[in-house]
Amino acid sequence: MSAFVVKLSTQAPPAFLATSTPMQLNGDSGEIFVTPNELDLHTIALCARKLTSMVSSNISLEGDWHLEQQWAFAQSFFGPKTTAKLHWCENTDKVKLQQMLESLLFTRSIVNQTPEQLSPESLSEQASTWLRSLSPSNVSIKAYVGEQLVEAGWNGIYEVGRGSVRPPVLLEVDYNPTQNADASVEIALVGKGITFDSGGYSIKSSEGMLDMKCDMGGAATVTGALGLAIQQGLSKRVKLFLCCAENLISGHAYKLGDIITYKNGTTVEIVNTDAEGRLVLADGLMAATESGAPIIVDAATLTGAAVMAVGREYNAVFSMDKDLCASFLAISEQVNEPHWPLPLTPAHKYKCPSPFADTANSRPQKGGGAGGASNAAGFLSRFVNEEGKGWLHIDLAAAYNRDGNEVMPAGGTAMGMRSISELLLG
Repeated sequence: MSAFVVKLSTQAPPAFLATSTPMQLNGDSGEIFVTPNELDLHTIALCARKLTSMVSSNISLEGDWHLEQQWAFAQSFFGPKTTAKLHWCENTDKVKLQQMLESLLFTRSIVNQTPEQLSPESLSEQASTWLRSLSPSNVSIKAYVGEQLVEAGWNGIYEVGRGSVRPPVLLEVDYNPTQNADASVEIALVGKGITFDSGGYSIKSSEGMLDMKCDMGGAATVTGALGLAIQQGLSKRVKLFLCCAENLISGHAYKLGDIITYKNGTTVEIVNTDAEGRLVLADGLMAATESGAPIIVDAATLTGAAVMAVGREYNAVFSMDKDLCASFLAISEQVNEPHWPLPLTPAHKYKCPSPFADTANSRPQKGGGAGGASNAAGFLSRFVNEEGKGWLHIDLAAAYNRDGNEVMPAGGTAMGMRSISELLLG
């Protein structure tokens, strides 16, 4: 198939072009007009989105493109229905860009799978298979499935997932390039893997439930990040924990008023079965802590409150470790993935009180009440070290768009994948 050629121009665009998308098509080629000495990534993304609906052939980027400009084009061009291929320009690191694209497409593809396609076991199997394919001799897998979770003490994942006939899973992926069993785990990643979220007995509306296939976006993002880092030569031992379950209603589902006792002795009263993400992440965070990793990063499509705070263009970041937070924010800015810090202090762990347990899993108010995203982070802080040293929590407000927007296609975005990958490689 012949390719449609796209070039960048630093000349002033013709006066008749719309300033919002300064792009001119000339038969089998097109020019995007950018500001001299600037990356103009937003302009490139806007034009790439337009081309998705205008050009059915493969795309070839030619001329003088910065790597980040090509990446901005690719992120916006590849939607869930895109079948065209993208050819990188000659003046860049094609191998790196192709590794980034493979990781992007893997991450988006599993987010976009239907709830019927993607059960908790399927999510864990697809993540395992892909990571093993990247480094067969350095990746080992352990999975706790169904009743095995109870035997191992991972009660949060079990309770959330027991209402489904498809069992919940805690997946542990050990990437150990040293092949030394005694090597230290340098970073642990934890991902929320709720493959469908009905809200449980705190049931969502039909509109609110429609896109809850995306509630495993955290698991997808950290898996994509680890896969990208492996492709780019990751030399550290890293463990990945995916907390996978379906949150459904049945005669065996967990209920409001239930109390979960966690492995660390913390008791949690269920006041909202739709605040299930933090319940499964608690197990993942404890498993990550047991690994001895000095840095723990979790990612989750956790709260609507984060979306209300930062919109769908940013992910929200929480940490009581100021140095780690600052380092991550600097990385995210470098790779052009917008993140924004929201408040988290030791006091936030007490924001969801219970008369029957150490804490409730939320507040009995719509959306968890004021400060819901910080309160959720405060809940999670009970399951890492007391000071929160070395722990970073990412609430993925920008992980998914149902209809897309002016710069992102519909479905999963994988936003945050590169930032986490760069943290692993740093």
